[in-house]
Amino acid sequence: MIVLAALFALLGAASNAVGTALQRMAASTVPQGGGLRLVLELARRPAWLLGILGVIGAATFQALALVNGPLALVQPLFILELPFALLVAIPLMHRRLPRPGWWAVAGVVAGLALLLASAAPSGAVDQAAMARWIPVLALCLGAMAAAVALACTRHSSLLRAAALGTAAAIGNAVTAALLKSATGTLTDSGFGAFLGTWQTYGFALTGVSAILLLENALQAGSLAASQPALTIGDATVSLMLGVTLFDEKIRTGWWLLPEAMGAGLILWGVLRLTRVVPNIREVA
Repeated sequence: MIVLAALFALLGAASNAVGTALQRMAASTVPQGGGLRLVLELARRPAWLLGILGVIGAATFQALALVNGPLALVQPLFILELPFALLVAIPLMHRRLPRPGWWAVAGVVAGLALLLASAAPSGAVDQAAMARWIPVLALCLGAMAAAVALACTRHSSLLRAAALGTAAAIGNAVTAALLKSATGTLTDSGFGAFLGTWQTYGFALTGVSAILLLENALQAGSLAASQPALTIGDATVSLMLGVTLFDEKIRTGWWLLPEAMGAGLILWGVLRLTRVVPNIREVA
């Protein structure tokens, strides 16, 4: 089951990478605007529509992964979306990733491997009591609202992109948690029960909100501001939700040292990539 979860998560990361790359390409062609107007403008662009198909495919693979494994394993694997996106986008744009970029990719992959091997996420249930859901949703939705409010009151494009990226990351994590619960209901009780549970409509709502926040984060500022928040925030919040809601277990004690080292490698790799990627030159 864990192997299947990892495989579907990798497929989801690859699909999401293609979708996000196409969405970012489309978002870069819209010079001004934000909110719902931005999405309506993007909907006229074929690249963005193809990107949405990639995101839908990623959501399908994500659901299959969450049925077969813990949230604390599945969501961190989506960190690989960033190197996957580079592997897809750079050849299409006839560009070449310099050696520092490849070292950064290696750092992300090695850090993720070290983190997951050390944490060894295990054990999970598909459902959580409302006594757990209520405070979790209140904290997460409150944090998203605070991040959006911060973005709306600041003139710095870097701060706006980072704040919106953080809100999108929290939204992605909450969506994954709700999706895990809803798909658990689907496999245990059938499609009728799936349509009757509140988590189904919850993940649809938070998923759409996360996409809207993502589009605005990509359009608000540079990749260096939004991508670290998106990548690290999603994995971190998802791990916390897995432990809090679904009784997932990770190693503690001295294992925290290699886990911290893995997280540090991931952060270094992501930050390095956000500096290298904007300066990639076209191949002659």
